Amino acid sequence: MSKASAIAGESNRDFARPYTTVDVVIFTVQGDALEVLLVQRPTEAREPFAGLWALPGGFVDVERDADLAACARRKLREKTGVASPYLEQLGSWGSAVRDPRGWSATHAYFALIPAHALQRLTVAKGANAADVGWRRVDALLPRARLAFDHMQILQAAVDRLRSKVEYTSLPAFLLSEPFTLPQLQRTYEAVLGRAVDKSGFRTRMLAADFLDEAGTVESESNRPPMGYRLRDRAQAVVFPRTFSPRGGA
Repeated sequence: MSKASAIAGESNRDFARPYTTVDVVIFTVQGDALEVLLVQRPTEAREPFAGLWALPGGFVDVERDADLAACARRKLREKTGVASPYLEQLGSWGSAVRDPRGWSATHAYFALIPAHALQRLTVAKGANAADVGWRRVDALLPRARLAFDHMQILQAAVDRLRSKVEYTSLPAFLLSEPFTLPQLQRTYEAVLGRAVDKSGFRTRMLAADFLDEAGTVESESNRPPMGYRLRDRAQAVVFPRTFSPRGGA
């Protein structure tokens, strides 16, 4: 048998296939706190993890999804009705025990949605979502019980986000434009869960040369603050060093 025939024979075998899903960790900042969107699993007893809260997601549709990122964007749109300005692949989780229905693998992404977009957000209940809602991240971690292995995925997403925020402009994707530097600093602090030095923050933001002035914005102050827009929304800017806590160097 030729090598080509052997390969063709292998490809024709009917191998058992795992369930393949995509889950999306959707973050926003409200009330100066980092929040994540969760969906409640159906309450019927036959459903896996009935009634527990989970990350939004679902099965890959081979007819509609050209790749995993396309599936993630579709799930984000189906669950919220909006497109995220930032979507990043987080990692993959798979095992024979994560889903009681059988061997399964999920490919996780995290997305950032500005708080202003929540005004037109249409979080969708459906066949696999009894309810939906935003939850404060720090109230969930580390002990809340989520369906499947979604607590592990959420923890990984929070760790990734907070790590990248230490040295990038990522929190700007959580703001509507134009935004002020104080608004941007509060967003950094909400994501990091700690304060950062005000004077050092302003210097860092302006020196990184990723913001364009957008004119003054409305304010109760006698001196309206300057508003800014991102110069390039395709990717976050990387800073040469991490942030110092408030009062630090």
